[in-house]
Formats: sequence, structure tokens, C-alpha cells
Amino acid sequence: MVEREKQIGRDRVSHLVNWGHWFAFFNGFLAMIVGLRYLDSVGYPETIIGWGYLFLLTVGQFSFLAFIVYLVCLFPITLLLPYSKILRGLAAVLATLGLCLLLYDTIIYDDYGLHLSPFVFDLAWANLHALLRGTSYIVTPIGILILELVAANYIWKRIHKISKKNMGNKVVAFVGICFIGSHLIHIWGDATDITEITRFDDAYPLSYPATARSLMESYGIESRSVHNSKSPRQSSLAYPINPLQCQSAGANYGQKNVLFIAIDSFRADIVDKYSMPFFTQYRQNNQNYTHHLSGGNQFDSGMFSLLYGLQGNYITANDLHYQSPLLTQTFKKQGYQLGLFSGRSLNIQPQAIFDDFTIVPSSSINGAAEADLSTIKHFKQWQGKQTQPWFALVNLTAPDSYDTPVGFLGIKTVKSDVALKPAQKVLFNQYRQSLNFIDTQLTALLSKVPKDTLVVITGATGKMLTSNSNEARMNLMPQSVEVPFVIHWPDQKMPNTIPYRTSHYGLAPTLMSQVLGCTNPARDYSAGRTLTHPSKEPWVYVGDSRIFAIYQKNEITVINRHGKYRIYDKNYQSRLDKKMQAQDLIQVMNESQRFHKH
Repeated sequence: MVEREKQIGRDRVSHLVNWGHWFAFFNGFLAMIVGLRYLDSVGYPETIIGWGYLFLLTVGQFSFLAFIVYLVCLFPITLLLPYSKILRGLAAVLATLGLCLLLYDTIIYDDYGLHLSPFVFDLAWANLHALLRGTSYIVTPIGILILELVAANYIWKRIHKISKKNMGNKVVAFVGICFIGSHLIHIWGDATDITEITRFDDAYPLSYPATARSLMESYGIESRSVHNSKSPRQSSLAYPINPLQCQSAGANYGQKNVLFIAIDSFRADIVDKYSMPFFTQYRQNNQNYTHHLSGGNQFDSGMFSLLYGLQGNYITANDLHYQSPLLTQTFKKQGYQLGLFSGRSLNIQPQAIFDDFTIVPSSSINGAAEADLSTIKHFKQWQGKQTQPWFALVNLTAPDSYDTPVGFLGIKTVKSDVALKPAQKVLFNQYRQSLNFIDTQLTALLSKVPKDTLVVITGATGKMLTSNSNEARMNLMPQSVEVPFVIHWPDQKMPNTIPYRTSHYGLAPTLMSQVLGCTNPARDYSAGRTLTHPSKEPWVYVGDSRIFAIYQKNEITVINRHGKYRIYDKNYQSRLDKKMQAQDLIQVMNESQRFHKH
């Protein structure tokens, strides 16, 4: 008798566990339906590969989340309280809470581009009235709860019939194949930079797709970018927000030639009259911006902020893989010849960033410095052949790898003003040698450029003194993003030192208004304002969609894509035990979504 009661108890638990698995699978299916709302923010796939990967990712991710919730919340209760009525009611309530949380997360993601976390929840709570519109936030949970109760009872009444069909193992195998398959496909997509795959990296909550990038880099294998030339089916960005209104020639300068020199890893605080005597004198004689920030600490985010004038969170926007910067589009429409000269790989995001340029590459097989010598040579040859106004982007790369050519004499070593580790002391002086080499090349380059040429000299990014690429990628310290910025305006009568803080976002609006005669307000096409006036915003966004920093006057807040954050003082020396002001962060997040169509 006792043994029979134990057997009945075991059978009851077994049926409840079986029911719980099917109830979890049903909620995984509901979560997939809710999860489609994320695609309104990131856009839908445009290829068979994209749709196939998205299907595997969606099925695998949401089924996995539903099963984890069941395993953590319901399975222990099943063992402790094996009573179907209690369990069904409790499961319906938990499932309702989970789906409502997922729905709320889709709203947060659509507005801020981040998933829920304690930090994001604080932000959303401060802006709750703008997020929750109407009465649907009351009606929807009630509707979901009714659906969950009906589903829980329906599955329980038919659990014996479902069990006899032996479908459980097949469903588990199918979900497992989807989950593992999505990760394997993402490894391939990440290694080859297929944006139809990688652009969904942050779309779903708690998604951590497997990658092979670090393994490839450790073996010196360079990723390849797959560029799809066909146009997107549906635009998700309003870039520009309003059609551009531009004159045929610039309002102030007419069709002047423009030379834009972007130097990789051009760190502001190490540039001085000893390391770069020519450049130091040049910036004293022209418009010198003394507190200038790049839009990121990597080449792609730095160049993105310069040419597009948009915050780095837009760098993975699908539209921009097909749409070049409005700045270069407008130069091209006004009859300029556009040339890009560089010795580095230009397979960066977004894929259309350099589409308007004629690209003249230099071989880097003998090092970055030798490539820079070829780059300048190629520019001079190209310049001499031009019969129309031109816009040239010359990218010098030697400082990024601390490189100098064979036989370069350089300058004497010195002691840094700040304390450095032994390895950093070596890198510090080698970096100064590289800057000195760049200085000699600027001398040779600018001596041959006509005086009526508008010249911009800046760094794509700053430079952290480390040989660890992963450390440099994740660190958004001032030394990584503060760069020199100098403009030579033709016919400028006197030099001008700009003391207020500026950023790369201001270059596009400045050239669009001052050179190309565009009368639109800068907000129509850029996150920045013209460099001629201080920005009204007390913050600057630095970084991309994976990790970014908010630079304010006295503090720096670093935030990753999962909403975890740390606040540092303005020197990046110590962590501050405080929360960021919600109002400022709401402005940042609104800017990060302003160009998205809703």
C-alpha cells in the first residue's frame, strides 16, 4: 500500500514535469511572437541567409529562455508541491510576468537601444510616462493571464495524449539544433563580417552569440567583409530627417579643394613641439581646437563620427551598409572628385562609408610607415591630375603600430610626465618616434598643397599605450579619444584657438554649411553642431553600439550593451559611487534613436 502511494506520487510528479516542459515550450512560442517586435527596431533580413539565421536564432533563443525560467522557477516547486491546481495557477502567473517583462523590454529597446538591466530600469522609470502610452499596459497583462490559464489547463487535460505521441524528444532535438546551429552560423558570420548575421547580435535579450574573432586575431587571420550591393527593401532610418537644401557652391568659399588628413591613433597629450615641431607651428597659425573628442576609440567608430556625424550606435544600422555619408554624397553631387588614400584595410562598418571615394590603396607589407610614404606619393600623383575641385581623404597609419621606416633617425627619448609601467615606457618613446615621422610627412605633404585649399588635420582616434588590442578596444579613457583637431580656412586672416569642447560630430555640419552651402539645421543629418559655436549639450557620446561612454564636464560614464555601467572622474582615475543623472541619459538615448523611423 505504501509502495503504491509512492508510485502514484512519482507518477504525479512525472506528469507534472512532462506538463511543465510542454507549457515551457508553449511560452517559448509566445515569446517568439513577442520577440518579433525587436525586428521593428533592427530591421528585417533581406537575404535567404539572413532569414535562415534569424529563424534558428529566434527559435533557439526564446525556447532556451522559456526552459531556463521553467527550470529555475517551476521545476523546484514541482518537486516540493506536486499539486496540479497550485502549479498551473502559479505557472500562469509567472509566465504572464515573464511575457509582460519581455513586452516592456521591447518598448525599452525600441526607445533606447538597450535591454533591461538595473541601470536601464532606473532610466526607464524616470521616463515612464513617455514609454507607457494609453491603457494597453493594464489590458494586456489581463489578456495574457487569461491565455496562460487556458493554455495551462488545456495542456494538463491532454498531457496523456501528448505523451503517447512521443513528440517530446523530437521537439527537444529540433530546438537544440536551432540553438547550436545559430551559434555555429554566427561564428562564421562574425569571422567574415556578414552583417546580415551580425546585426542581430544585440537584438534579443540575454543573447551572447559565439564568435571566432579573438581566435582568428591571435593567429593573425584578418576578417573579410562581405558587401552586398543591392539596395535595402525598406528604409528604417530617416537620414536625413528632411531633404537637404544645398547650393551649387559653398556659401562662403565656393568650390575650394578640401584636404582631410586623418591620422590613426593621434593622441593629443603627447603631441608637442619636440615630437611634432611642424604640426605644432601649423596649428598655432590656424584654427586650433584644444579640447576635441573623437567619436570612438576604434578606427571605424572614429571615421564614422567624422563622415556621417552620427552617434556610434548607428554604425550597425542596416540602411548605412547601402547609404554613404551625406557629406561625401553632397561633395560628389556638386562636382567634386573624391579620392581616398590609405595603407590600411578599409573593410569596416558601415560598408558604404567610403563608397563615394575612388580608393587608392598602399601596400602595408613592409610596415605602416612605408605604406604612409606610398600613400602621400599616391595623393600627390592624383592631385596633379585633377582638373575639377577635389575632396581628398589621406589616412596615415604609422602611429597605430608605433612604426617608423628603416633608417629613420627620429628624436631623443624622454621621460613621461606621468608614471608608466616598464613596457609602456618603451611604447611611449616609440610612439613619439612615430609621431615625429608623421610630422616630417605632413611637412612634405602640405608644402605642395595650394594655399587656397581647405585643410583638416585630426586623429581618427587617440591611443592607449598597450600592445593588447582587446584592452585598447574596451578602454574609453580620455587618452584613447582626445585628439588634435586643426582647420586651415583659406584666406583666414589670423589664427584662432578654440577653448570650448568639440567633437568629430561637428565636422560634417561645419563642411556642409560652410563649404557646401547647405541651409538645413544640423539636426536634420547629424548628432553634432557646427564647430563655430559651443554645443548646447553638456555631454558627448563616445563609442559604438557594444560599449560607449558619456563624457560630461566632471565625469565619464561607461556603459556596455547589456546596460552595466561605471562612472569615473574626469581623469578616468577612480570610480565614483553614484548614479548618472537620468535627465542627461534620457537625452543621450533619445539622440541614439532620433533617426530611426517609428
